[in-house]
Amino acid sequence: MSLLSPPGPLVPADWLAEHLGRPGLVVLDASVGAYRGIRRPIPGSRTFDIDGALSDPADPLPHTMPGPEQFERELRALGVDDDSVVVAYDNAGIYSSARAWWMLRAMGFDRAAVLDGGLPVWEAAGLPLAGAGVEQGPVEPGTFTARPRAGLLVDRRAVDAALADPAATVLDARSRDRYAGRVEEPRPGLRRGHIPGAVNLPYLDLQVDGRMRPADELRTRFAAVADGRERLVVSCGSGVTACVLALGAELAGYRDLAVYDGSWSEWGRPGDLPVAQGPDPE
Repeated sequence: MSLLSPPGPLVPADWLAEHLGRPGLVVLDASVGAYRGIRRPIPGSRTFDIDGALSDPADPLPHTMPGPEQFERELRALGVDDDSVVVAYDNAGIYSSARAWWMLRAMGFDRAAVLDGGLPVWEAAGLPLAGAGVEQGPVEPGTFTARPRAGLLVDRRAVDAALADPAATVLDARSRDRYAGRVEEPRPGLRRGHIPGAVNLPYLDLQVDGRMRPADELRTRFAAVADGRERLVVSCGSGVTACVLALGAELAGYRDLAVYDGSWSEWGRPGDLPVAQGPDPE
């Protein structure tokens, strides 16, 4: 049984370094895309494969949350128990690791956290790294039990409802240029622009020097775009960096949060869903 408890949804590198190797601690590398494998991993870390086994293979949209049976099977294969403490990191900093944290939350697991600053901050602090090309060793299967929570990952109908709800705000975590439709989308075939009524809050605005901003600064930034509304539905390109907004909102004290799982990969496809272009109104 683990005697550890994470100090919150965000842990500093020195906390992880102090507890690395302790029974009950599972460290997961949640890097995606071009960031996978570009650096030497944190010793003992295991791959949380958002690009592969930890996305729904039957869904044509990228990074869709898998069903509870698949999620439970994969987390057990990673050695996660119901009483484990999980720390997720990624090679980009705080980019896709928050997606792993939010997926665990959505499956009823609250003993998870994100490494603040990810591997770049870990490296900069001179903390230990595994050797290049080190393969993950055998892992004793865990006892993780998926207990899905409704409403943390939502579909486009929930986005429509939030847009019509005077107590809710829909936030878009993509860059200002992508939100405004000034540049092509990185995924071929998607339209340019944003969900009409969604407000832009780029996920990088919540970070400074690769780390999440202090809670008071985060609250100020969310308050500036949420206009007093406490329910936040967050979106991005494929449901990954939206989770950075969910993490920031959690740290800022928001509790009524949801991630649009399909995000722009769904909404931005050719079709009859409305699309707006241009920056936020002043």
